Amino acid sequence: MITKAGFAKIWQLSRQGVRFASTLNDTTPKRICIVGAGPAGFYAAQYILKHLDNSQIDILERLPVPFGLVRFGVAPDHPEVKNVINTFTKTAENPRLRFLGNLSLGKDFTLDELRDRYHAVLLTYGADKDRKLNIPNESVTNVLSAREFVAWYNGLPGFEHLNPDLSGNTLTLLGQGNVAVDVARIVLSGPDLLKSTDITEYALETLSRSNIKKVLLVGRRGPLQAAFTIKELREMLKLPNCTTTWRPNDLQDLDEALPSLPRPRKRITELMIKSLTEQTANKDCTEGNKFLPLFFRSPVKIIGTNRVEAIEYTVNKLADNQAVSTDEREVIPTDLVCRSIGYKSVNMDASLNFDDRKGCVPNVAGRVLKRTLTGSDQTIDDIEDKYENGLYASGWLATGPTGVILTTMNNSFGVADLICRDFKNNVIRIKEAKPGLDTSGKRVVSWMGWKAIDAEECRRGATKGKPREKIVKVDEMLNIADGK
Repeated sequence: MITKAGFAKIWQLSRQGVRFASTLNDTTPKRICIVGAGPAGFYAAQYILKHLDNSQIDILERLPVPFGLVRFGVAPDHPEVKNVINTFTKTAENPRLRFLGNLSLGKDFTLDELRDRYHAVLLTYGADKDRKLNIPNESVTNVLSAREFVAWYNGLPGFEHLNPDLSGNTLTLLGQGNVAVDVARIVLSGPDLLKSTDITEYALETLSRSNIKKVLLVGRRGPLQAAFTIKELREMLKLPNCTTTWRPNDLQDLDEALPSLPRPRKRITELMIKSLTEQTANKDCTEGNKFLPLFFRSPVKIIGTNRVEAIEYTVNKLADNQAVSTDEREVIPTDLVCRSIGYKSVNMDASLNFDDRKGCVPNVAGRVLKRTLTGSDQTIDDIEDKYENGLYASGWLATGPTGVILTTMNNSFGVADLICRDFKNNVIRIKEAKPGLDTSGKRVVSWMGWKAIDAEECRRGATKGKPREKIVKVDEMLNIADGK
């Protein structure tokens, strides 16, 4: 039988226990690991540092340099888009954040290791593979991906020897997103317009010898479904020494559709109609470069024995806003092909639930789903039974390769807010302090190491009248970061 004094002692100890648990939760640093130092990773870190007290973040990046898609994806003639690096730099210099470069998931550490050494792990390593057309002859010489081409002129390590063959007259871009338009603009701009940007010197030299005079931008659907933005189209229409030529049949009936279109689509459609009107008035110009958007065409075969010579297309029609092939075919000659039909992520760790078909991590609002539900009710919504505890994904790894940097920002802020709420609501339980990643024996690039690389790139660029000359050799980056 428990005496009154004994009951009082138990009650007192229980109160102390509750008080101790509360103190642990409040004073123990909430250690969070973000895998990927691109926009998704930095935006999430920015939000968490602002909204989650006592949080400490490590950003792990496989390259020695940060910023991902901003550094290696944004076109060199769009420096204003890269200004977001200033915001990311402020985030990185927060004393509660560590940048750990030159560390790869699946090579230098495992996902299980991260989950054991952090309270929460957020995967944001992006999408660095391109989708294939899966048509005959796709592997012949001079069939590339727009992703590779962009990586080449933007200095992504591993692509400096791509050396695209620009000796022919015609480049065909399969796909009508902003990436495809970026490639068209870079190829048709000429070196004088690019020499003061941060484009790599080797790309500038190759482009200066380019014979490409005509770029086709081919889409399987119509002008009302084109994925490029009005900003990208307007830049092409204003590009010096370049004429945009439309096929009038592709743009027929657009006037009738205008009143029912949402405002952004209406504005870009009006711009197309205006451009076609000017084209008709001025007739066809035979001088200078040509940019030709083509619609309602799907490639079915690459023609050529040793290298691409032409593309055979099926002519499409629209049904319920989808492209439906007809029996009609068209063959259009070309000297170089860049497919630009989307990116996909890859699985970097065997323990990760990953959808290979979609190329992304299955998740709900950022919480990574378990491979198999553990509750007795397989439709259960309980967090512990449905989701991997403390494991999240954001950016293109979670959503697929959609939208622009602003889209990624909104997605990452949303996932970061969920992480903050999961800590505050004890969904992520702080039972003990976490040590963070053990980097002993690994050649890690710190933020100060990146600053040394950054300073050297800016120094090299200044000698050529450029904002920077990117270093593309990883070993050279590492030596500079180490002060060698």
